[in-house]
Amino acid sequence: MIKSAFNEGPRLTSNPLVRKHAVGGCFLLVVLLLIGSLLYSTISWMWDDQRLPLSKIVLQGDLHYVSANDVQKAFAGLEHVGTFMSQDVSVLQDVAESIPWVSHASIRKQWPDTVKVFLTEHQVEAIWNGNALLNNSGQVFNGDLGQVDDGRVKLYGPEGSSIEVLTVWREWEPKFENLQLSITSLVLNDRRAWQVILDNGIRLELGKESLQERIERFFALYKNLGDATQRVSYIDLRYDTGASVGWFPEQDLEQENTDD
Repeated sequence: MIKSAFNEGPRLTSNPLVRKHAVGGCFLLVVLLLIGSLLYSTISWMWDDQRLPLSKIVLQGDLHYVSANDVQKAFAGLEHVGTFMSQDVSVLQDVAESIPWVSHASIRKQWPDTVKVFLTEHQVEAIWNGNALLNNSGQVFNGDLGQVDDGRVKLYGPEGSSIEVLTVWREWEPKFENLQLSITSLVLNDRRAWQVILDNGIRLELGKESLQERIERFFALYKNLGDATQRVSYIDLRYDTGASVGWFPEQDLEQENTDD
């Protein structure tokens, strides 16, 4: 009788070593499934809007114009504020920096429900084109003009010229101060011509060219005018040499003195 070769040798399923590895593998698989299920449940719980909503705002910074209420209103404008885990900090930063007067915002989340907002405000340097403001870097921003004192210089210029006009004002103002004068308005018009209005009411027409020489010419003329400067309406310096002077009528001056 011929015996089958399959009947020879030990059967694999009956090998104790194989059974041991199979049981160990099944146990490891169960453990991994449990860990995965636990992680999934934990992450789902943490991302659930009802579980960890961002509900507190801590406002920081040396602030004069921006309040916590301003920040709260800005964040309330978001379509959806996520959880501690899901909310993108860069989105909150963009919203905070859209608030008038805010120059820079730094946002941090603090476990489990707090947003820390550190704000830096614009430092006002001038009023720009009558309806906006300039900071000390020449950046235009839309702060409330009613919160700015009346002593700020008024600068005017075409779009994109704010830094240039601010730089020129900073350069010229100390020169006028040497004569106890101050620039109240500085205008760069669309034709690139400059105009200055001083705190004593005199308007200077400087034009486009030889600006430094024309300003020095004004200083020399102003010193020679003496008390007559009170009658000066404007001085046009748009000449190669000399200047033309516009005078207030005598009756206007008398009326002004009576009103005082």
